[in-house]
Amino acid sequence: MALENINRVNFEDVVKNSNVPVLLDFWAGWCGPCQMLGPVFEEVSSDYDGKVKFAKVNVDEAREIAMAYGIQSIPTMVLVHKGTEIARFSGALPKDDLKKKIDSILSKIGA
Repeated sequence: MALENINRVNFEDVVKNSNVPVLLDFWAGWCGPCQMLGPVFEEVSSDYDGKVKFAKVNVDEAREIAMAYGIQSIPTMVLVHKGTEIARFSGALPKDDLKKKIDSILSKIGA
């Protein structure tokens, strides 16, 4: 599954108007932990094809989106459902931990 790169032009369409939850990965190229999380985020995305949309937000290129979500440290992942933030977690999580968090949230919202 291809990851969406979010910017102010496509944010509304990809995130706010999505029929499925969207997991946003706020990151930057200079961030070591972000570089560690990147491959894990991409690998996990294939396990949720059709259930969750995975998207990346470069905080240097989309500052207004990062500010709107109050991102203070990276990597931070925000799960958005029907235009509303429903979960947030930070740090370079291992694959199994990330999947457990996603699964837990999806079971709570019935997705």
